[in-house]
This record gives sequence, structure tokens and C-alpha cells, in this order.
Amino acid sequence: MIWLYIRDKNAFYQYTITSPMNEFNFMHLMWLIFIGLMTLHLFPSKLLSMGAGKSCKSNFTPVQNYSEADLLTFVQNENKKAWRCMLCWLLGNAAIGLLYYCGIIGKPEILLISGFFFICDYICILIFCPFQTFGMKNRCCVNCRIYDWGHFMMFTPMLFLGTFYSLPLFFMSCAVIIHWEVKWTNHPERFWYGSNQILSCKNCRDKTCQLKRKLKRTFTK
Repeated sequence: MIWLYIRDKNAFYQYTITSPMNEFNFMHLMWLIFIGLMTLHLFPSKLLSMGAGKSCKSNFTPVQNYSEADLLTFVQNENKKAWRCMLCWLLGNAAIGLLYYCGIIGKPEILLISGFFFICDYICILIFCPFQTFGMKNRCCVNCRIYDWGHFMMFTPMLFLGTFYSLPLFFMSCAVIIHWEVKWTNHPERFWYGSNQILSCKNCRDKTCQLKRKLKRTFTK
């Protein structure tokens, strides 16, 4: 995307909105992949990571005699931190929208910002996550309250474009986050290691925290 932008940013934007009936290109393929990935998050699947899959009933193994009072405290604390993160995110994207509507940045730059957010999602999982460190302060990605907010965060800027391709990405990401929040509201016990054995370190399959520590040691040598 950066190469196409540097080469000719206006042609780059046109490339992303060309009808697939005229020319099927790389951006159409990416669009289909993103729609497919978000669809996967709306239905239970073994292909999902533990961080996303913990909302499913099949990934819930209750801790014996867990405290309902402690669960309620957990939910209240996590909600406060989560919505502070959401407020910061919306304010940041409001600034992007302001720059766009003032003509300081254009549609090609909005596309690049979404691409950057996509890369940032993996940086948060594998290297460093500011939401984990400064906002949620959870112990790992698997136990993250806002794990499945990623697609919404990736495609928030797509709302500003208002095109045939951008709006489905934005509204599909809204469906994913709403689905996640409904699961959280109705079944918070699935999201806490104090009530769900699957989320304990000894039962973890993802091991993303171990990978993150290895990468951190590599980069700090």
C-alpha cells in the first residue's frame, strides 16, 4: 500500500475502488479476507485464538466454587478501563476525521491509516500493546477484556470514506464488537481466569505472552 501510495496516491485510491467486474486486484482480495475474518469472529470456531474464542460456550470450563462477588468486581473494574480506552480511541479518530474534513489529509491517507492500524493490531499482540500497558493493565492478551475490539479499531477510519467498499468493513466491524459486548454482558464468567479454567496460564494454548517476552529480549539486546 505504501509503495502504491508513493508511486501515485490518486491512482492508489482509484485502485482500491475499482469494480472487481472490471479488474480484480490485490485490494479486492484484502477486502474479501477482512470480511471473511470478521465473519469468522461472529460464529464459534476452533480457528479463533483463545483471546477471541473465550466468548464461546465451548471454551468455558468453570473454576469450582468461584466467587460471584469477585466476578462482579472484576466486571465493574474491566468496564471502567475498557470504556476509557474506547473514549481515547474515538477522540483520536475524531482528530483524524477533523484533519480529513479540513482537507489536510485525503482519502488515500485515510486508507493508509487503516492499513497502519491493521499492522498495529499485530504489534500489540506480538511486541507491545499500549492498551494493555496503560489502559487495561491485564496480564496477557488471552485475558484481555477488549481483545475483539481490534477490527473496529482497524476500520474506524473507513467510516469517513463512505464508499461501497469502506462502509461494509466499518459496519461489519461494528457487528463484531457488538457481538463481543453482548457475550461479555451475558456471560462475563467466560472472560475471567478466576472463573474460567481455560484462561489460566497452565491451560493456555496461545502462549503469546511468551512470544512477546522473547521478542522483547531480542530487540533489547
